[in-house]
Amino acid sequence: MISFEDFISVDGIPIYLQILRHIKRGVVAGAIQNGDELPSRRVLSALLGINPNTIQKAYKALEDEGLIESRAGAKSYMSLDVDKTEKIRIQLLENDVGSIVSSLKQMGLSKEDAVSLIEKHWEN
Repeated sequence: MISFEDFISVDGIPIYLQILRHIKRGVVAGAIQNGDELPSRRVLSALLGINPNTIQKAYKALEDEGLIESRAGAKSYMSLDVDKTEKIRIQLLENDVGSIVSSLKQMGLSKEDAVSLIEKHWEN
C-alpha cells in the first residue's frame, strides 16, 4: 500500500496537485512500483483530513494520465512501466528547474551568477 505518512501539505497549491506530486515523486524515487495499491478514497480522505472529492479529483487525474487503474467499488493500483516513469521524472525535473529559474530571475541574478550558484551547490 502506498504510504502518505510523510505527506506534508503546502499552502497555496491545490491539495489534489500535491497528492499527484507526492505519488509521482514516489514513483521516480522507486518507493512506488507498478502494481502498488493506493489507499481507498475514504481512507486517504480521513488520513489527510480533506474532502473525499479532493481525493477523487487526484485519483481521476492519475487515471487520465494512465498512472493508475481503478474500477468502481474496487481498489486502485499503480499502472507503471519504464516509459511512464521516465516521463514523470522529466516532467518533475522540468517543473522544478522552471520554478528555480523563475525565482533566480526575480531576484535579479544573471545567468552566469545562477550557474555559478548551482555549481557551488552541486559540489556540496
